[in-house]
Amino acid sequence: MSADTDKHFAAGWTAADFFRSSSELWQNWMQTIWPAGKATRTTGWPADAVRGPIELWQDWMTKVWPSANGAEGVTWPVGPITWPVPDARLADWQAAWSYWVDACQRTILFWDVMRQRGNTFLEHEERGKPPLLVFDHEMVLDGRTLERPVNYFLVRVVPLDGMTVDPRKRPFVVFDPRAGHGPGIGGFKVDSEIGVAMRAGHPCYFVGFRPDPEPGQTLEDVGRAEGHFLKKVAELHPAADGRPCIVGNCQAGWAVMMLSAAAPELMGPILLAGAPLSYWSGKGTQNPMRYSGGLLGGSWLASFAGDLGNGIFDGAHVVANFESLNPSNTLWTKQYNLYSKIDTEGPRYLEFERWWGGFFLMNEEEMRFIVDNLFVGNKLAGGGIVTSTGKRIDLRNIKSPVVVFASWGDNITPPQQALNWILDCYATDREIVAREQTIVYLLHHDIGHLGIFVSGKVAQREHAEIVAGLDLIELLPPGLWEMLIEDKNPDAPGSELIPGRYLVRFARRTLDDIRALEDTREDERPFSVVARVSEINEGLYRTFVSPLIKPWISEASAAAGRRLHPSRMQHYLWSDRNPWMRSVERLAEQVRAQRRPVAADNPFVALERQMSENIERALDGYRDARDQMVELTFNAIYTSPWLQAMVGLAEGLAPRRESRAARDDAYETLVGQKITALRSRFAQGAIREAAVRILFYAGSDEAMVDTRGFKMLERVRDEYGELLGERLPAAERRELFKNQFFMLLLDEAEALASLPKLLPTQPERDAAMDAVRRVLSAKGELSPARKDRLARVESILMEPISARTGSRGGNA
Repeated sequence: MSADTDKHFAAGWTAADFFRSSSELWQNWMQTIWPAGKATRTTGWPADAVRGPIELWQDWMTKVWPSANGAEGVTWPVGPITWPVPDARLADWQAAWSYWVDACQRTILFWDVMRQRGNTFLEHEERGKPPLLVFDHEMVLDGRTLERPVNYFLVRVVPLDGMTVDPRKRPFVVFDPRAGHGPGIGGFKVDSEIGVAMRAGHPCYFVGFRPDPEPGQTLEDVGRAEGHFLKKVAELHPAADGRPCIVGNCQAGWAVMMLSAAAPELMGPILLAGAPLSYWSGKGTQNPMRYSGGLLGGSWLASFAGDLGNGIFDGAHVVANFESLNPSNTLWTKQYNLYSKIDTEGPRYLEFERWWGGFFLMNEEEMRFIVDNLFVGNKLAGGGIVTSTGKRIDLRNIKSPVVVFASWGDNITPPQQALNWILDCYATDREIVAREQTIVYLLHHDIGHLGIFVSGKVAQREHAEIVAGLDLIELLPPGLWEMLIEDKNPDAPGSELIPGRYLVRFARRTLDDIRALEDTREDERPFSVVARVSEINEGLYRTFVSPLIKPWISEASAAAGRRLHPSRMQHYLWSDRNPWMRSVERLAEQVRAQRRPVAADNPFVALERQMSENIERALDGYRDARDQMVELTFNAIYTSPWLQAMVGLAEGLAPRRESRAARDDAYETLVGQKITALRSRFAQGAIREAAVRILFYAGSDEAMVDTRGFKMLERVRDEYGELLGERLPAAERRELFKNQFFMLLLDEAEALASLPKLLPTQPERDAAMDAVRRVLSAKGELSPARKDRLARVESILMEPISARTGSRGGNA
């Protein structure tokens, strides 16, 4: 301490003496001065009226608080009140002074970072809010030039230095969500969905959108535009090995699935990251967002916000809704993390806030469609969406493999919302197979919603392995699979076949495995009532309220309302537009020149962190209590038999929706034709067809596939290239594997008996059996069951060659 400070205290005084003396002065005032003053008044308050609270305070400080903090034996040296010291080092005045200087400097630097955040927000607005991609990009197709103009666009992503893309590899097209924020989260970092795909050599494209929608634009128009984008990408890559891989993030995944069901011929593999396809699903207070529509009375509020915006819905409302989910992070943790690491955290904080603070607009009709069909109606999975041309959107029409990536740490799109659409679409496991659908899901144990898209660790592990495994996923037999990623064991059989750090397995799953992800779906029953109440309230609002509001709203008032939104005002106030913030910039420059960071072991830093943790726990406690109250209120309202009866849904008539069992005559006719065609082709083909058929048959004892077998398959394919002929395109490979799987499923005996016709020469038979053995042995010694199956195939192929030479039915 300085001499000026020391001269006010007696020699040898410590912080402990100061606190003790202050406590004695407070006690003397409370016991003597204040009661005496009160006794002289006309209130008649007894002079000892405050002794009770003082004694309670003393008991708490001397008994309860010390025992709770493990400081029973620490007391002040003198005085009637003993005051426990949580850390004796807090008595060090030098430590206190160092902390005070550091805290003041951090406060000024924190204000300056917030000022920079406001300036960044304004600069981004002035530039027209372009996509926040870390990569350069070139315009390919502008949606405003289409017959039905939309504010969407398609850009080609330019590889960074050191990245080389192969035009023969399938392109990736990343669709970002339009949920209040702007586009860019899919390529926000180098380690992102786009970065991972480009490192693997795939050309990449990005579908983004502008801040303002086109007049009259609808989500159906957007879907048509996205179809044009995919056609354009396919035209630009005629030699690519397969249709483009589609990546749909969050709400964009919902839109991608609609497009995939309406135009399945445009799609390659589909990756859905954190996409809510079954919005009614979830688990109690862990996923409270699904209750919002019910407690707000349905979609009428979106219409009201649209009317106040003169036909425009402000995305800032959606962002504010997201932020309210976790008040501790919104109000405290995010800011304190910046404050506590102010010397290093500023750039990362500003980079993220640049995206988080970009608010985009939607037409009222677009937002109402999303609320009616996703948030409240949950109609996509149940086939309840019908286009303007009368075409029903049925997810069972999708033929491309679907990969679903979800996380247990995601409280916006939990695994149940990402996966329960499968239960809503398919009644049995055999129906998934009959529909020729391959569905793969991958569950992360704790990453949050945004982490699915922006986490570098997730990009390097989950996204990288998905990209690397797409070719194998396309060859998986139809059905439901779970993707499992584990660390590579160098001592495991076939470890040399694993190119990276991880071994990827695909385990066959059933619909019961999806059902096991939650205790019950009975809690979805009340949402049918919510949907009906929403329809009623929307009708009442549009009939009686909306006509009274619209005449009073102009474009000027709507624009003013958007500017005054709290989410925007905080950026305006913490920017150079505020004259008071100019002094912060100068102070921050001085602080950086004289920065004196406190030591990491300073006791007051530990006390600060403890206080921060207590604040965070308090806000988490508020959140938990709020969410519990929300759930209880929701159930009290919408499980009421009276309300169900009033809206025409008596109890028992509002069932949870699982699987559409409606008869589809057209589809059944197509299935019959497919079966007839397959039966006529048992003896058609050559060594390719025979090897794949034998591989499926011999390996059918294990419901697990991993990358080692696939890598060995590629190796033997190259070794026997002369015998096999040219490499098949991706679509033909998938069709080959799928047909051979179905032939075994239809008539295993006939499929095996036809093998000699496909392998008329001994070299072909030897090559096929060698290839199959090597693929099946890639992850270890063959099981007895596999050996028996291979022996059966060999016995079938023992038929004299001369009897079958020349009888091959054709080469696929």
